Amino acid sequence: MTAPWIAAQLRQLLAQRGHAWLLQGPSGLGQYDLALGLARAWLCDRPTEQGACGQCESCHQVEVRAHTDLAVLMPETAMQVLGWPLAEKAQQELDDKKRKPSREIRVDAMRDALEFAQRTSGRGRGKVVLVYPAERMNQVTANALLKTLEEPPGDMRFVLASEAAHQLLPTIRSRCLGHTMTWPGLPEAVAWLESEGVPATAAPGLLRAAGGRPEDALRLHGAGLDAKTWALWPKALVRGDMGVLSDWGPAQVVESFQKLCHDLMAVRSGAAPRFFETADLPAAASADALTGWWRSLTATARTVEHPFNAGLLVEDLVAQARAALNSGQSRP
Repeated sequence: MTAPWIAAQLRQLLAQRGHAWLLQGPSGLGQYDLALGLARAWLCDRPTEQGACGQCESCHQVEVRAHTDLAVLMPETAMQVLGWPLAEKAQQELDDKKRKPSREIRVDAMRDALEFAQRTSGRGRGKVVLVYPAERMNQVTANALLKTLEEPPGDMRFVLASEAAHQLLPTIRSRCLGHTMTWPGLPEAVAWLESEGVPATAAPGLLRAAGGRPEDALRLHGAGLDAKTWALWPKALVRGDMGVLSDWGPAQVVESFQKLCHDLMAVRSGAAPRFFETADLPAAASADALTGWWRSLTATARTVEHPFNAGLLVEDLVAQARAALNSGQSRP
């Protein structure tokens, strides 16, 4: 089910003109769904103010991931998750185990998209390039896209969706109309999570664990996170109970530790926590320890997708966490 806050933003954007949009905001707010909704509506044979009709041949082609006038630029890992077919050469390389799926948008994929931009529209309603997440372009691919953004073919539209727009080249951002994603209210987000199969008793806790971002909350539910377990693990970590962390990979550990560190720093400065209830937080650590811990986590996050040894990395992360958390035993 399309989230109501996504549907409202889609109507808003369709009422405006522009050949290139940049949808920006933190993860979990629906950038991809909104970007795809725009692409579907732009290509639809019978579009309405609400978006694509969902019944025409164009809508069917998008649904089965085979529209000749839609080019999707994503990391190969994201394309596999979202059901988009890879280019024949890339798929063959993966099938032959010559390499692993890329976590960046590859230069070869960008070249294919630029070639696509020069072709005539197959269905006569123009062409669309969808880029998600746009921050996964490296400098080479971003510069290649920039040239086409500067001088787009007359029937070409772009929609870039990003969860870290600050990482994009300023020249990319300046050539797009910007749209900041809407944060849904708590009742709206909880209702949507329940419609997606999340139990009513778990939805508020998962939403808090996700910092109020509904799609991230749904992802956490799909990963098997229990809202009660989430509330209990910070104090358990201080006690030396590692049971909860035993099933977490390095990326999940880093993300969770960043959330805990954020909330402890917020509490120390007099602000409200975002990811935990105040009562679920351990005693505030020293400001210096929290600052050092945050810097270490930020550095680790840059390479956590490619750990040299996942087990050793998690052990080191836990040791750093306990050192920081035990640096102070009283709240300010």
